[in-house]
Amino acid sequence: MKPLSMSSLQTRLNRAHSLLGNTGPVAPQPGMALGVDLGTSDVVSMVISASGEPLAVCLDWADVVRDGIVWNFFGAVQIVRQQLAQLQDQFGQPFTQAATSFPPGTDPRISVNVLEAAGLTVSGVIDEPSAVAQLLQLDCAGVVDIGGGTTGIAVVKGGKVIYSGDEATGGHHISLTLAGHLRQTIQEVETIKRKQGEQVWPVVRPVFEKMCDIVRRHLQGHDVADLYLSGGSCSMPGVQALFAHEFPHLKVHLPRHPIYLTPLSIAAFALNAGCAGTHHA
Repeated sequence: MKPLSMSSLQTRLNRAHSLLGNTGPVAPQPGMALGVDLGTSDVVSMVISASGEPLAVCLDWADVVRDGIVWNFFGAVQIVRQQLAQLQDQFGQPFTQAATSFPPGTDPRISVNVLEAAGLTVSGVIDEPSAVAQLLQLDCAGVVDIGGGTTGIAVVKGGKVIYSGDEATGGHHISLTLAGHLRQTIQEVETIKRKQGEQVWPVVRPVFEKMCDIVRRHLQGHDVADLYLSGGSCSMPGVQALFAHEFPHLKVHLPRHPIYLTPLSIAAFALNAGCAGTHHA
């Protein structure tokens, strides 16, 4: 696949967002690919065309993964099976192969085991920030993937990931901070976080400042010019401005609907690896 411009990337993310909740029939196309993102707060399956355009998206909010560990294995498998069933209904044919991802520094078999238990052949597995770096074919850049449980960092030079790291601070820690401040349950603050981000930003800003410290440590000794942010937690207002303030020497990129960036990148990785995920019944 050719390198994506930020405008083309935004078009695809907008398309993915528009597909959420669409369960109607979709015409199958040759060379489609499936990516499955097992996140701490959500599980996302995305089907893309041979040209990389999103065709279908399934998203379930779920607490099945924590800090890169699938603590509710059965629950994760059930969600993936349900999403596969929905995709089969939409396309009129089963998906048998998919690519997936893992936080840097964790065991990739964790994600692979879930997909295999759901009946999929895993044709590719890649760490999350590296998937984004490959999709955008970056050079001299850092990629920060703020997931539910971790903040992952990849450094890209000459189109290759030369360093990746990960630390356990992410969206779940934001929710814990909010739950303590508001004296509400994790489930309640997850909704508040998504719908009232501007109001609660002052409460959660220190968590994002810690993420900036994590990124700063991992970027030490690496000369990069751009910083790309991904992950659903980046949707909160104030994130891009904070990173721009903390890293004034870097150009900070944050597209809208960043929750779909990692699933899109995984599906693109599947496509590049020849992991087309369907066969005709």
